Amino acid sequence: MLGWISTDLGQWLNAAFLVGLGLVLASLAARSVSRLIGDRTSRHHSAVVRRLVFYGVVLLFVVAALREAGFSLDVVLGAAGILTVALGFASQTSASNIISGLFLLMEKPFEIGDVIEVDATTGEVVAIDLLSVKLRTPDNLFVRIPNETLIKTRVVNRSRFPIRRLDLTVGIAYAEDVERVETLLLKLAEEEPVCLEEPKPFVLVTAFGPSSVDVQFSFWVPKDKVLDGRSSIMVAIKKMLDREGIEIPFPHTSIYAGSHSEPFRVQLLSPDTKPNKEILDVDKEG
Repeated sequence: MLGWISTDLGQWLNAAFLVGLGLVLASLAARSVSRLIGDRTSRHHSAVVRRLVFYGVVLLFVVAALREAGFSLDVVLGAAGILTVALGFASQTSASNIISGLFLLMEKPFEIGDVIEVDATTGEVVAIDLLSVKLRTPDNLFVRIPNETLIKTRVVNRSRFPIRRLDLTVGIAYAEDVERVETLLLKLAEEEPVCLEEPKPFVLVTAFGPSSVDVQFSFWVPKDKVLDGRSSIMVAIKKMLDREGIEIPFPHTSIYAGSHSEPFRVQLLSPDTKPNKEILDVDKEG
């Protein structure tokens, strides 16, 4: 009896040793492969290959550990098949996410390090996993988006191309010379280092607004200078218009009662002044 227990315990210890050894070797192999292909492939592909190597090595050692523990491989595979079917029915959402992840892997709409926009969420891709994609937002929030959602939703990759175009709307008064403003804006683009020379900036008159002529000022910046470029150019535009004496109008409200309506009295009161009820009553009677 003791001999049987000793033999059985020895098998389990050997199995546990194989599993531990497999985890260590899998981690080393995954890191080695990642370093080997790191300079030749993208971060996305490197991460995928690293995970495949890790789980592949772990799977081999787990199978060897089960055999060492005395389990028949046929029985293990049969049980794994039944378990897979049961899990498939129980976790259809997970299966959908896995399949969606494979489509994302083949299509490659984005990679690790890209900045994407999904619905109302914008962030940098920090991980692409089997079930989901992880983002880090500009305000340092961690957002997990299921792969199925990414397949069904419009995804905007904001850093796919090395440069971005910024469109700013500038409103000027109707009395101003639009062509002069256009010349000043283009000159401003030449002076600002954040604006690229190619493609060339341009200015368009886009609308006659309620209180201004709306001008679209478009220029190109490197993709990593979008926020800084927008802010610095807006400040430069404001200073330039003030310096040149060009009015930036803002909405005004005029109260008009119409020629067939009686005029009404408007009186400004200080906090310590009581309303002159008599005057109001006289006006009402008149």
